[in-house]
Amino acid sequence: MTYAQAVQYLYSLGNEIQTAKFDLVRITQVLDTLGNPHRSCRFIHVAGTNGKGSTSAMIESALRAAGVRTGLYTSPHLVEPTERIRIAGQPVTPEQFASAFDQVHAAAGNLRLDFHPTYFESVTAMAFLLFRDAQVDTTVLEVGMGGALDATNVVHPDLCVITPIDFDHQAFLGETIQQIAGEKAGILKPGVPAVFATQRPEAETVLIARAQGPYTLARQYPIADLQIDSQKSSFQVAGMQIVCPLAGEHQVENARTAALALQAFGCSPAGIAQTHWPGRLERVSTSPEILLDGAHNIAGAQALARYLRRFYSGRRIWIVFGVMRDKAVQEIAALLFPLAHKVILTRPANSRSMPPEMISIPGAILTHSVSDALLAARQASTPDDLILVTGSLYVVGEARAALVE
Repeated sequence: MTYAQAVQYLYSLGNEIQTAKFDLVRITQVLDTLGNPHRSCRFIHVAGTNGKGSTSAMIESALRAAGVRTGLYTSPHLVEPTERIRIAGQPVTPEQFASAFDQVHAAAGNLRLDFHPTYFESVTAMAFLLFRDAQVDTTVLEVGMGGALDATNVVHPDLCVITPIDFDHQAFLGETIQQIAGEKAGILKPGVPAVFATQRPEAETVLIARAQGPYTLARQYPIADLQIDSQKSSFQVAGMQIVCPLAGEHQVENARTAALALQAFGCSPAGIAQTHWPGRLERVSTSPEILLDGAHNIAGAQALARYLRRFYSGRRIWIVFGVMRDKAVQEIAALLFPLAHKVILTRPANSRSMPPEMISIPGAILTHSVSDALLAARQASTPDDLILVTGSLYVVGEARAALVE
Protein backbone atom coordinates (compact mmCIF):
# COMPACT_ATOMS: atom_id res chain seq x y z
CA MET A 1 0.00 0.00 0.00
CA THR A 2 0.97 3.64 -0.33
CA TYR A 3 1.40 5.73 2.79
CA ALA A 4 -2.00 7.35 2.29
CA GLN A 5 -3.65 3.94 1.86
CA ALA A 6 -1.92 2.56 4.95
CA VAL A 7 -3.04 5.53 7.06
CA GLN A 8 -6.59 5.25 5.74
CA TYR A 9 -6.69 1.53 6.55
CA LEU A 10 -5.42 2.18 10.07
CA TYR A 11 -8.08 4.83 10.61
CA SER A 12 -10.72 2.41 9.32
CA LEU A 13 -9.88 0.10 12.22
CA GLY A 14 -11.61 2.56 14.53
CA ASN A 15 -10.63 4.91 17.30
CA GLU A 16 -7.53 3.62 19.06
CA ILE A 17 -8.95 4.28 22.54
CA GLN A 18 -12.45 2.91 22.08
CA THR A 19 -11.24 -0.16 20.13
CA ALA A 20 -8.38 -0.93 22.52
CA LYS A 21 -7.91 -4.67 22.97
CA PHE A 22 -6.89 -5.38 26.55
CA ASP A 23 -4.86 -8.50 26.11
CA LEU A 24 -1.51 -9.25 24.50
CA VAL A 25 -2.58 -12.24 22.41
CA ARG A 26 -2.82 -10.66 18.96
CA ILE A 27 0.26 -8.44 19.28
CA THR A 28 2.30 -11.41 20.55
CA GLN A 29 1.19 -13.64 17.67
CA VAL A 30 1.91 -10.98 15.06
CA LEU A 31 5.35 -10.23 16.50
CA ASP A 32 6.20 -13.93 16.61
CA THR A 33 5.32 -14.23 12.92
CA LEU A 34 7.56 -11.22 12.19
CA GLY A 35 10.53 -12.76 13.99
CA ASN A 36 10.03 -11.02 17.34
CA PRO A 37 11.53 -7.65 16.40
CA HIS A 38 10.78 -6.36 19.93
CA ARG A 39 13.74 -8.40 21.16
CA SER A 40 16.26 -6.59 18.98
CA CYS A 41 17.24 -3.64 21.20
CA ARG A 42 17.22 -2.25 24.73
CA PHE A 43 14.11 -0.53 26.03
CA ILE A 44 13.23 2.12 28.56
CA HIS A 45 9.51 1.64 29.16
CA VAL A 46 7.57 4.72 30.29
CA ALA A 47 4.05 4.71 31.75
CA GLY A 48 2.00 7.28 33.68
CA THR A 49 -0.94 9.63 33.25
CA ASN A 50 0.70 13.01 32.77
CA GLY A 51 4.14 13.86 31.47
CA LYS A 52 5.03 10.47 30.04
CA GLY A 53 5.48 11.88 26.54
CA SER A 54 7.60 14.81 27.73
CA THR A 55 9.66 12.55 29.98
CA SER A 56 10.19 10.08 27.14
CA ALA A 57 11.29 12.88 24.83
CA MET A 58 13.80 14.16 27.42
CA ILE A 59 15.27 10.70 27.99
CA GLU A 60 15.60 10.08 24.26
CA SER A 61 17.19 13.48 23.67
CA ALA A 62 19.84 12.84 26.31
CA LEU A 63 20.59 9.34 25.05
CA ARG A 64 20.99 10.64 21.51
CA ALA A 65 23.23 13.49 22.66
CA ALA A 66 25.40 10.88 24.39
CA GLY A 67 25.91 9.06 21.09
CA VAL A 68 23.30 6.33 21.45
CA ARG A 69 21.35 5.33 18.34
CA THR A 70 17.83 5.84 19.59
CA GLY A 71 14.27 4.92 18.87
CA LEU A 72 11.32 6.82 20.31
CA TYR A 73 7.74 5.57 20.29
CA THR A 74 5.00 7.94 21.48
CA SER A 75 1.31 8.61 20.98
CA PRO A 76 -0.83 10.25 19.84
CA HIS A 77 0.61 12.16 16.92
CA LEU A 78 -0.08 15.84 16.28
CA VAL A 79 -0.15 16.00 12.49
CA GLU A 80 1.12 12.79 10.83
CA PRO A 81 1.21 9.20 12.18
CA THR A 82 4.90 9.00 11.20
CA GLU A 83 5.63 11.24 14.23
CA ARG A 84 4.91 8.31 16.54
CA ILE A 85 7.99 6.38 15.40
CA ARG A 86 11.30 8.24 15.52
CA ILE A 87 14.77 6.96 14.77
CA ALA A 88 17.78 9.04 15.81
CA GLY A 89 15.44 11.93 16.55
CA GLN A 90 13.67 11.95 13.17
CA PRO A 91 10.20 10.64 12.26
CA VAL A 92 10.27 7.66 9.95
CA THR A 93 9.50 8.41 6.33
CA PRO A 94 6.09 7.77 4.78
CA GLU A 95 7.72 5.03 2.71
CA GLN A 96 9.12 3.30 5.80
CA PHE A 97 5.76 3.60 7.52
CA ALA A 98 3.91 2.07 4.57
CA SER A 99 6.41 -0.77 4.20
CA ALA A 100 6.14 -1.66 7.88
CA PHE A 101 2.35 -1.58 7.65
CA ASP A 102 2.40 -3.98 4.69
CA GLN A 103 4.46 -6.45 6.72
CA VAL A 104 2.21 -6.25 9.78
CA HIS A 105 -0.94 -6.43 7.65
CA ALA A 106 0.35 -9.51 5.81
CA ALA A 107 1.36 -11.22 9.06
CA ALA A 108 -2.08 -10.61 10.51
CA GLY A 109 -3.73 -12.02 7.38
CA ASN A 110 -1.62 -15.18 7.48
CA LEU A 111 -2.54 -15.81 11.11
CA ARG A 112 -6.29 -15.83 10.50
CA LEU A 113 -6.90 -13.84 13.68
CA ASP A 114 -10.38 -13.19 15.03
CA PHE A 115 -9.93 -9.50 14.18
CA HIS A 116 -7.21 -7.46 12.52
CA PRO A 117 -4.85 -5.97 15.11
CA THR A 118 -6.16 -2.60 16.32
CA TYR A 119 -4.73 0.73 15.21
CA PHE A 120 -2.44 0.89 18.24
CA GLU A 121 -1.41 -2.77 18.07
CA SER A 122 -0.58 -2.39 14.38
CA VAL A 123 1.51 0.77 14.78
CA THR A 124 3.29 -0.71 17.80
CA ALA A 125 4.28 -3.78 15.80
CA MET A 126 5.36 -1.51 12.94
CA ALA A 127 7.56 0.47 15.33
CA PHE A 128 9.33 -2.68 16.54
CA LEU A 129 10.01 -3.69 12.93
CA LEU A 130 11.41 -0.30 12.02
CA PHE A 131 13.60 -0.10 15.12
CA ARG A 132 15.04 -3.53 14.32
CA ASP A 133 15.67 -2.68 10.67
CA ALA A 134 17.39 0.59 11.67
CA GLN A 135 19.61 -1.25 14.16
CA VAL A 136 18.50 0.97 17.01
CA ASP A 137 20.47 0.47 20.22
CA THR A 138 17.97 1.81 22.78
CA THR A 139 14.29 2.67 22.36
CA VAL A 140 12.30 4.86 24.70
CA LEU A 141 8.87 3.25 24.58
CA GLU A 142 5.84 5.19 25.81
CA VAL A 143 2.82 3.20 26.94
CA GLY A 144 -0.37 4.01 25.05
CA MET A 145 -2.90 3.58 27.86
CA GLY A 146 -2.63 1.81 31.20
CA GLY A 147 0.31 -0.56 31.22
CA ALA A 148 -0.40 -4.18 32.12
CA LEU A 149 -2.29 -5.02 28.93
CA ASP A 150 -1.04 -2.23 26.70
CA ALA A 151 0.41 -3.47 23.41
CA THR A 152 3.85 -2.10 24.34
CA ASN A 153 4.02 -4.43 27.36
CA VAL A 154 5.51 -7.28 25.33
CA VAL A 155 9.05 -6.00 25.89
CA HIS A 156 11.46 -6.91 28.66
CA PRO A 157 12.94 -3.47 29.36
CA ASP A 158 16.23 -2.47 30.95
CA LEU A 159 14.46 0.27 32.92
CA CYS A 160 10.88 1.21 33.78
CA VAL A 161 9.74 4.77 34.43
CA ILE A 162 6.35 5.80 35.82
CA THR A 163 5.43 9.48 35.63
CA PRO A 164 2.71 11.10 37.80
CA ILE A 165 -0.50 9.06 37.97
CA ASP A 166 -3.85 10.83 37.97
CA PHE A 167 -7.39 10.43 36.72
CA ASP A 168 -7.85 9.73 33.01
CA HIS A 169 -9.52 6.95 30.99
CA GLN A 170 -11.37 5.78 34.10
CA ALA A 171 -13.79 3.72 31.99
CA PHE A 172 -10.86 1.51 31.01
CA LEU A 173 -8.42 1.77 33.92
CA GLY A 174 -10.64 2.08 37.01
CA GLU A 175 -12.34 4.78 39.02
CA THR A 176 -9.76 5.13 41.81
CA ILE A 177 -6.12 6.20 41.84
CA GLN A 178 -5.22 2.81 43.34
CA GLN A 179 -6.85 0.97 40.43
CA ILE A 180 -5.22 3.22 37.84
CA ALA A 181 -1.83 2.85 39.55
CA GLY A 182 -2.28 -0.91 39.53
CA GLU A 183 -2.70 -0.85 35.76
CA LYS A 184 0.35 1.39 35.28
CA ALA A 185 2.41 -0.86 37.57
CA GLY A 186 1.79 -3.70 35.15
CA ILE A 187 4.90 -2.69 33.19
CA LEU A 188 7.16 -3.52 36.17
CA LYS A 189 9.23 -6.68 35.62
CA PRO A 190 11.25 -8.99 37.92
CA GLY A 191 14.73 -7.62 38.49
CA VAL A 192 14.21 -4.55 36.29
CA PRO A 193 15.00 -1.23 38.02
CA ALA A 194 12.34 1.45 38.07
CA VAL A 195 12.13 5.20 38.61
CA PHE A 196 8.92 6.63 40.05
CA ALA A 197 8.09 10.32 39.68
CA THR A 198 6.58 12.10 42.67
CA GLN A 199 3.13 10.56 43.10
CA ARG A 200 -0.06 10.92 45.08
CA PRO A 201 0.50 8.89 48.29
CA GLU A 202 -2.10 6.29 47.32
CA ALA A 203 -0.41 5.77 43.93
CA GLU A 204 3.07 5.54 45.44
CA THR A 205 1.89 2.88 47.89
CA VAL A 206 0.68 0.72 45.00
CA LEU A 207 3.87 1.20 42.96
CA ILE A 208 6.13 0.27 45.88
CA ALA A 209 4.03 -2.80 46.63
CA ARG A 210 4.19 -3.89 42.98
CA ALA A 211 7.90 -3.17 42.44
CA GLN A 212 9.79 -6.29 41.38
CA GLY A 213 13.26 -4.81 41.31
CA PRO A 214 15.22 -1.88 42.77
CA TYR A 215 13.36 1.42 42.52
CA THR A 216 14.11 5.13 42.84
CA LEU A 217 11.59 7.58 44.31
CA ALA A 218 12.08 10.98 42.68
CA ARG A 219 10.67 12.78 45.75
CA GLN A 220 13.67 11.62 47.75
CA TYR A 221 15.99 13.73 45.56
CA PRO A 222 15.29 17.42 46.33
CA ILE A 223 15.46 20.06 43.64
CA ALA A 224 17.93 22.84 44.40
CA ASP A 225 18.77 26.21 42.82
CA LEU A 226 15.62 26.24 40.72
CA GLN A 227 15.46 28.99 38.11
CA ILE A 228 12.31 29.19 36.02
CA ASP A 229 10.83 31.57 33.47
CA SER A 230 8.03 31.34 30.95
CA GLN A 231 10.04 29.22 28.52
CA LYS A 232 12.51 27.05 30.44
CA SER A 233 13.94 26.02 33.79
CA SER A 234 17.21 24.93 35.35
CA PHE A 235 17.99 23.21 38.64
CA GLN A 236 20.23 20.75 40.42
CA VAL A 237 19.22 17.28 41.54
CA ALA A 238 21.27 14.33 42.79
CA GLY A 239 24.49 16.17 41.95
CA MET A 240 23.38 16.83 38.38
CA GLN A 241 22.85 20.23 36.74
CA ILE A 242 19.70 20.09 34.60
CA VAL A 243 18.53 22.51 31.95
CA CYS A 244 14.95 21.87 30.81
CA PRO A 245 13.87 23.70 27.64
CA LEU A 246 10.20 22.80 28.05
CA ALA A 247 7.96 25.44 29.63
CA GLY A 248 5.96 25.03 32.82
CA GLU A 249 6.54 24.13 36.46
CA HIS A 250 5.24 20.62 35.80
CA GLN A 251 8.15 20.03 33.41
CA VAL A 252 10.55 20.42 36.34
CA GLU A 253 9.17 17.19 37.82
CA ASN A 254 9.32 15.51 34.42
CA ALA A 255 12.93 16.63 33.98
CA ARG A 256 13.85 15.38 37.46
CA THR A 257 12.32 12.00 36.65
CA ALA A 258 14.11 11.88 33.29
CA ALA A 259 17.44 12.82 34.89
CA LEU A 260 17.13 10.13 37.55
CA ALA A 261 16.17 7.60 34.89
CA LEU A 262 19.21 8.52 32.82
CA GLN A 263 21.42 8.28 35.89
CA ALA A 264 20.04 4.79 36.58
CA PHE A 265 20.70 3.89 32.94
CA GLY A 266 24.28 5.15 33.14
CA CYS A 267 23.86 8.12 30.81
CA SER A 268 24.55 11.83 31.22
CA PRO A 269 21.40 13.99 31.44
CA ALA A 270 23.07 16.93 29.66
CA GLY A 271 21.15 16.28 26.45
CA ILE A 272 17.84 17.04 28.15
CA ALA A 273 18.68 20.64 27.26
CA GLN A 274 18.15 19.85 23.55
CA THR A 275 14.68 18.32 23.97
CA HIS A 276 12.05 19.37 21.46
CA TRP A 277 8.48 18.33 22.24
CA PRO A 278 5.82 20.15 20.18
CA GLY A 279 2.34 20.98 21.40
CA ARG A 280 3.17 21.32 25.08
CA LEU A 281 3.22 25.00 26.03
CA GLU A 282 4.74 25.57 22.61
CA ARG A 283 5.04 29.18 21.47
CA VAL A 284 4.38 29.37 17.72
CA SER A 285 3.82 33.13 17.27
CA THR A 286 4.86 36.31 19.06
CA SER A 287 2.49 38.98 17.70
CA PRO A 288 0.00 38.04 18.86
CA GLU A 289 1.59 35.46 21.12
CA ILE A 290 0.11 32.03 20.41
CA LEU A 291 0.63 29.07 22.73
CA LEU A 292 -0.31 25.48 21.99
CA ASP A 293 -0.86 23.12 24.91
CA GLY A 294 -2.43 19.69 24.77
CA ALA A 295 -3.89 19.72 28.31
CA HIS A 296 -6.74 17.21 28.08
CA ASN A 297 -7.38 16.06 31.64
CA ILE A 298 -7.79 17.67 35.04
CA ALA A 299 -4.16 17.43 36.10
CA GLY A 300 -3.00 18.87 32.78
CA ALA A 301 -5.47 21.73 33.09
CA GLN A 302 -4.31 22.43 36.64
CA ALA A 303 -0.70 22.67 35.44
CA LEU A 304 -1.71 24.95 32.57
CA ALA A 305 -3.74 27.20 34.89
CA ARG A 306 -0.76 27.56 37.24
CA TYR A 307 1.43 28.53 34.30
CA LEU A 308 -1.03 31.16 33.07
CA ARG A 309 -1.42 32.70 36.52
CA ARG A 310 2.33 32.86 37.03
CA PHE A 311 3.40 34.24 33.67
CA TYR A 312 0.35 35.84 32.04
CA SER A 313 -1.43 37.57 34.89
CA GLY A 314 -2.83 40.89 33.62
CA ARG A 315 -2.75 39.83 29.95
CA ARG A 316 -5.90 39.31 27.90
CA ILE A 317 -6.17 35.61 27.06
CA TRP A 318 -8.24 34.20 24.21
CA ILE A 319 -8.74 30.47 24.76
CA VAL A 320 -9.43 28.32 21.69
CA PHE A 321 -10.85 25.15 23.21
CA GLY A 322 -11.93 21.80 21.84
CA VAL A 323 -12.18 18.49 23.63
CA MET A 324 -13.02 14.80 23.24
CA ARG A 325 -16.36 13.48 24.47
CA ASP A 326 -14.80 11.15 27.06
CA LYS A 327 -12.97 13.89 28.97
CA ALA A 328 -13.88 15.72 32.19
CA VAL A 329 -15.05 18.76 30.26
CA GLN A 330 -16.78 20.66 33.05
CA GLU A 331 -13.86 20.24 35.45
CA ILE A 332 -11.31 21.31 32.83
CA ALA A 333 -13.46 24.27 31.83
CA ALA A 334 -13.82 25.36 35.45
CA LEU A 335 -10.04 25.50 35.77
CA LEU A 336 -9.28 27.35 32.54
CA PHE A 337 -12.24 29.45 31.42
CA PRO A 338 -12.18 31.92 34.36
CA LEU A 339 -8.70 32.95 33.17
CA ALA A 340 -9.95 33.87 29.69
CA HIS A 341 -11.00 37.23 28.32
CA LYS A 342 -13.01 35.24 25.79
CA VAL A 343 -13.45 31.54 25.02
CA ILE A 344 -13.72 30.33 21.43
CA LEU A 345 -15.17 26.82 21.29
CA THR A 346 -14.36 24.50 18.42
CA ARG A 347 -13.92 20.85 17.49
CA PRO A 348 -11.22 18.95 15.61
CA ALA A 349 -11.99 16.66 12.69
CA ASN A 350 -12.35 13.62 14.92
CA SER A 351 -15.42 11.47 15.51
CA ARG A 352 -14.82 11.53 19.27
CA SER A 353 -14.80 15.32 19.49
CA MET A 354 -17.49 17.08 21.47
CA PRO A 355 -19.71 19.49 19.53
CA PRO A 356 -19.07 23.01 20.83
CA GLU A 357 -22.81 23.49 21.45
CA MET A 358 -22.57 20.88 24.21
CA ILE A 359 -20.09 22.98 26.22
CA SER A 360 -22.03 25.47 28.28
CA ILE A 361 -20.36 28.84 28.78
CA PRO A 362 -22.14 32.19 28.47
CA GLY A 363 -20.70 34.51 25.85
CA ALA A 364 -18.46 31.96 24.17
CA ILE A 365 -17.85 32.17 20.43
CA LEU A 366 -18.85 28.95 18.66
CA THR A 367 -16.95 27.65 15.63
CA HIS A 368 -16.96 24.28 13.91
CA SER A 369 -13.37 23.95 12.77
CA VAL A 370 -10.01 24.72 14.30
CA SER A 371 -9.11 26.96 11.36
CA ASP A 372 -12.27 29.02 11.90
CA ALA A 373 -11.49 29.30 15.61
CA LEU A 374 -7.96 30.52 14.90
CA LEU A 375 -9.27 33.05 12.41
CA ALA A 376 -11.78 34.37 14.96
CA ALA A 377 -9.11 34.65 17.64
CA ARG A 378 -6.63 36.45 15.40
CA GLN A 379 -9.23 38.90 14.11
CA ALA A 380 -10.45 39.80 17.60
CA SER A 381 -7.14 39.89 19.47
CA THR A 382 -4.52 42.63 19.66
CA PRO A 383 -0.75 42.16 19.35
CA ASP A 384 -0.42 42.31 23.15
CA ASP A 385 -2.92 39.52 23.77
CA LEU A 386 -2.29 35.80 24.25
CA ILE A 387 -4.08 33.19 22.14
CA LEU A 388 -4.05 29.79 23.84
CA VAL A 389 -5.08 26.67 21.92
CA THR A 390 -5.87 23.78 24.26
CA GLY A 391 -8.23 21.01 25.40
CA SER A 392 -7.01 18.20 23.16
CA LEU A 393 -3.88 17.15 21.32
CA TYR A 394 -6.09 16.74 18.25
CA VAL A 395 -7.03 20.43 18.41
CA VAL A 396 -3.40 21.35 18.99
CA GLY A 397 -2.30 19.18 16.08
CA GLU A 398 -4.68 20.85 13.63
CA ALA A 399 -3.69 24.29 14.92
CA ARG A 400 -0.01 23.47 14.61
CA ALA A 401 -0.46 22.23 11.06
CA ALA A 402 -2.10 25.54 10.16
CA LEU A 403 0.31 27.80 12.06
CA VAL A 404 3.68 26.04 11.77
CA GLU A 405 3.79 23.48 9.01
